[in-house]
Amino acid sequence: MAAGAPPVIAIDGPSASGKGTVAQGVAGALGFHYLNSGALYRTVAIAALEAGANLDDESTLSDIALNLRAEFNGDTVTLGNRDVTIVLLTEAVSVAASRIAALPGVRKTLLTRQRAFRQPPGLVADGRDMGSVVFPDAVLKIFLTASLEARAARRYKQLMEKGMDATMAALLQDIRERDQRDTMRATAPLQKSANAVLIDTTYLSAADAVAQVLALYRQAPRAP
Repeated sequence: MAAGAPPVIAIDGPSASGKGTVAQGVAGALGFHYLNSGALYRTVAIAALEAGANLDDESTLSDIALNLRAEFNGDTVTLGNRDVTIVLLTEAVSVAASRIAALPGVRKTLLTRQRAFRQPPGLVADGRDMGSVVFPDAVLKIFLTASLEARAARRYKQLMEKGMDATMAALLQDIRERDQRDTMRATAPLQKSANAVLIDTTYLSAADAVAQVLALYRQAPRAP
């Protein structure tokens, strides 16, 4: 981390591993800003689907990402003047976002936007390449994981609480496919950085996971 730059805690991991919940908890405890990179890609997906764009058309999708009129305020996401927070959770958007995130042009376009979230006093960023690509100088890199079954159960609970239909079988299949796309893509694949701390949240409460990350942050070295 460059001297004087706000510190970043990067939390990466597969879908439904608890990244968002843990990252928000850590950010709240430290008074840091929070970046949900997945929501950014999902918002691009909504804009692309509404525009009828071909999800394999890298040029068109990069333009959509470049001109995205989105705002992120706490848990609320707006696209244009519309609240799309609930729409972000739909499976159609989830699948589209995973496909779009594999396109190098889209990832490059969103890189500057993601790095702009780095503001004093600090940032907690969650995603799949926060520590490896977006913030390689993060003072702490965490890789959260959990069993496939635990992740599907969490996603099911999340959707039910939002009043959205879902089945465990479909969610298991969707997460398997997302894992494969995320780990096999040529650009910024999902992988644990060599200097990232692995935390398995399968049998860990969100509060305990947050406490572990906070303890690790307090022990992390800082730039002079």
